[in-house]
Amino acid sequence: MRKSLFICIFAMMGLGANAQTPVYQDSKANIEERVEDALSRMTLEEKVKLCHAQGKFYSNGVPRLGIPGIWSSDGPHGVRFEMNWADWGHSGWEIDSCTAFPTLTCLAATWNPDLAYAYGKGVGEEARYRNKNVMLGPGVNIYRTPLNGRNFEYMGEDPCLAATLVVPYIKGVQSNGVASCVKHFCVNNQETNRMSVNVEVSERALREIYLPAFRAAVQEGGVWAVMGAYNKIRGTHACHNYYTLQEILKREWGFDGVVMSDWDGTHNAKEAAFNGLDIEMGTSHRPDKGIGGRNFRFDESYLGNDFLKGLRDGTYPEELVNDKARRVLRLIFRTAMNPQGYGKMDYAGHSEIVKAIGSEGVVLLQNNNVGKTPLLPLDASQYQNILIVGDNATRVLSHGGQSSELNPQHETSVLKAFQDRYGDKVSYAQGYAVPQTLGNRQDASSEQSKAVQLRQEAVEKAKQADIVIYVGGLNKESGQDCEDSDRQSMGLSYGQNELITDLLNANPRVVFVMMSGNAMELPELKRMPAILHAWYLGSDAGDIVADIISGKVCPSGKLPFSYPKRLEDNGAMSFGAESYPGVNGTQTYKEDVLVGYRWHDTKGIPALFPFGYGLSYTTFSYGRATLVSYGNQITVSLPVKNTGKVTGKEVVQLYVGEDKPTVLRPLKELKAFDKVELKPGEETIVSFSLNADEAFAFYDEASRSWKTNKGSYTLYVGSSSTDIRQKLKYKR
Repeated sequence: MRKSLFICIFAMMGLGANAQTPVYQDSKANIEERVEDALSRMTLEEKVKLCHAQGKFYSNGVPRLGIPGIWSSDGPHGVRFEMNWADWGHSGWEIDSCTAFPTLTCLAATWNPDLAYAYGKGVGEEARYRNKNVMLGPGVNIYRTPLNGRNFEYMGEDPCLAATLVVPYIKGVQSNGVASCVKHFCVNNQETNRMSVNVEVSERALREIYLPAFRAAVQEGGVWAVMGAYNKIRGTHACHNYYTLQEILKREWGFDGVVMSDWDGTHNAKEAAFNGLDIEMGTSHRPDKGIGGRNFRFDESYLGNDFLKGLRDGTYPEELVNDKARRVLRLIFRTAMNPQGYGKMDYAGHSEIVKAIGSEGVVLLQNNNVGKTPLLPLDASQYQNILIVGDNATRVLSHGGQSSELNPQHETSVLKAFQDRYGDKVSYAQGYAVPQTLGNRQDASSEQSKAVQLRQEAVEKAKQADIVIYVGGLNKESGQDCEDSDRQSMGLSYGQNELITDLLNANPRVVFVMMSGNAMELPELKRMPAILHAWYLGSDAGDIVADIISGKVCPSGKLPFSYPKRLEDNGAMSFGAESYPGVNGTQTYKEDVLVGYRWHDTKGIPALFPFGYGLSYTTFSYGRATLVSYGNQITVSLPVKNTGKVTGKEVVQLYVGEDKPTVLRPLKELKAFDKVELKPGEETIVSFSLNADEAFAFYDEASRSWKTNKGSYTLYVGSSSTDIRQKLKYKR
């Protein structure tokens, strides 16, 4: 009797011996069939539950159907600390370590798509191992001003460079069954007033500068999730902006994934429902509900109970929630219910990826002669006293920065790396300190006294040293390279300018290793013999720097943004407050399409260090370039040879410009690049293929379409945006 009863119950539940597996549970079935099958089994309440968070980094599944929810994690360059369920505190786990990968500006400086794929795959493997379904990154917002606190998280000032690198990064992450969530969509180019600033930008600039990397992420990378930005776009918040989310992202580009809000980025129930938002994350305060803080009920999100009520009373058509639910289910089947992919915490293997990215990303900005030869690479046999100076030589730079903070399994400092290699030859002086919050005048006086003492100690040691390696720049404290705050100037903080001057007065052999995601003022540029822009290099930062300084690695990084000589030489900054940071809550992108090198080139304002610039320990010659056209297809080819004495890598860059444009256009724009490795004396042929209709097009606002004029064009082949080795003419 009991056995028969159990058989009857199992049969009623669909669990009998001959019961078929529901389509939505069959990982081998077509994903759209799985989505429709699951949707047909869900109640209205279950559909709404999919549309809002149920924790700081968790959103709902369908428990009754065995469909799991989605776990997200911050960290475009690593998996973040585990966070508390309902607040921003760390959970205090002992097993939430990760590999700290170099920041995305460093990846951009490699100009290497193969490394972008390896980077994404490594991050995705660790995310999968940590049971994360969505990684909140990469960021592809354009570097518009050197003051933006989050520039270090992005891929530079050029849409071609960012678009080329974001695609393999996304494919690498998603090969593990983990979604990339590309962010912040869109025109999120400053942290000042980021929650409220309204961006007014021309349609041309939007299409030509700020959208191409996002479009590539969707149409070429097949990204599974997109995060809305905090700012407003033409009066409406980006997280529920009908034009950008519904018209461009979903309809024009055909995006079939999920639009997630940034945390606390949702502000309006009706707009959230109608304008394209699929999952509302992080809402912790609703003035109309009087609910905030830790006791917030997640079903009081804008897409929670209010959405459910509106669906029941006819305010919202049910197809709205069905579209959102379909997208969320599709994301779940691609990630949490995807048996493909592989998770692992391979610290040794991932460290090799970190070293490869860092080694190709560090940019040698200057390497002047001291005596008869350049100061770098360092020949340790000539030096008995190597002095390391600077707070960044020992600071853990993977911490801080808010959402980009990481808990690395290890992070090798520059000081440790040099000590491991050169032992007793190495000494250290802090030189400067990051001041703490000062409570009273006596504390301020004490801090000043400490700063003077640290500087004096460093200078005295520099007088006795054979060479000084100064490790400074920025860090990830508020007001430096950090979310939620912009820099106040391009200058070095904490008295570093004065310290550098004193060090140079004490010893002419100074190497400046600059940790920073941004361009900096360099007041002692003429006197500083060697400068490395070293970004934030992650778990193996010290070894990467030591490899390059010692010559074990030949530097090959190229700047992904321009260094202006003065802040006002930057296009966005040249127009005053109306352009940055905005006036009365609105900022207008007055430089329009002339962002970065486009501004410097077209306006004749030389950059201190141009876009695409970077020195090497070897030299390269460019042979005669040829252009062959067939219909709309153009092929540019040229021989490139290593004429130096060490193996090195060169980034060959191809720019195009219209000779007599009918509208404002940049003098030239990057359209292709290739990074090649050559041994001494080795030569190779570098070729680029372009579609003329695409390469020479501009966005015509009158027709709301891309347009290519008839006429003459110039193709520029160079080693940077200003180091042009060849010019070719093309008539269309």
